[in-house]
Amino acid sequence: MICTVTFNPSLDYIVDVEDFKLGLTNRTSSELILPGGKGINVSIVLRNLGICNRALGFTAGFTGDEIIRRLQEMGVESDFIRIERGISRINLKLKSIDGTEINGAGPDISPERVEELMEKLDSLKEGDVLFLAGSIPASMPDDMYERIMKRLEGRGVMTVVDATKDLLVKVLKYHPFLVKPNNHELGEIFGVELKTREDVVPYGKKLQEMGAENVLISMAGEGAVLIAANGQVYKKPVPTGTLVNGVGAGDSMVAGFMAGWMEKRDYRHAFYMGIAAGSASAFSENLATGKEVEAVYRQVAGQKQEGENI
Repeated sequence: MICTVTFNPSLDYIVDVEDFKLGLTNRTSSELILPGGKGINVSIVLRNLGICNRALGFTAGFTGDEIIRRLQEMGVESDFIRIERGISRINLKLKSIDGTEINGAGPDISPERVEELMEKLDSLKEGDVLFLAGSIPASMPDDMYERIMKRLEGRGVMTVVDATKDLLVKVLKYHPFLVKPNNHELGEIFGVELKTREDVVPYGKKLQEMGAENVLISMAGEGAVLIAANGQVYKKPVPTGTLVNGVGAGDSMVAGFMAGWMEKRDYRHAFYMGIAAGSASAFSENLATGKEVEAVYRQVAGQKQEGENI
């Protein structure tokens, strides 16, 4: 079984507004509504790559119903826990002003519903894969990732963690199979500024020393670095393409890496698949399709190998 967890999923309302003006009525030139949240993004890309998986988390209200409906349309299986009060959040993303968005708060999640999620995770067994991605809502314990990892300890579940700072650091002692900070998040953990692929290597190795098995570091225009459990370091520049939408690119990289690993159990192939999926999503209006990932993979695999390994 392959599962993703999204504690606070959303409907993402993505709009273009030409010549946006504060204090005036603005009209959209294009609109798009998608189910959102880091775990959900991973689920969608995995499904686009032909890998069945189950999206877990919490939903509420009419927006929660719509999240589930849209995932069903995409072929993604879900098993969300229903919250009686409130609504799943709506996130407004304004494409015409890069990086501008307004994210909703989402519903309050009670301890009883948290325990219900834990009981669902109890069904995971050796060889299963669990993705934990994104922030934790204010209504939930801030050590939620740590609680889940502790509960699963010793069961042979492959865990993937895409989180920032303390959320990430506190789970390393449970030896996640994969963690994926970007270079800024990695630098924040250690109080340094990391700009180049060479810069991130020693700090990625520090995360390994703290317990992570594999460390995949995304670096936007600088490409990516993998510090693998087999001792190898893989580095690649960003593939050639036009950035269209960076939302979900990191989640796509995580999905692509694990899809590649599950396919061949080969770190180089998994790394290339991660870069291909992340880049294909960045080059597309929506999350990458299987054909788009395949096209970028051919480019990544065809790049010169000089300087890739340390």
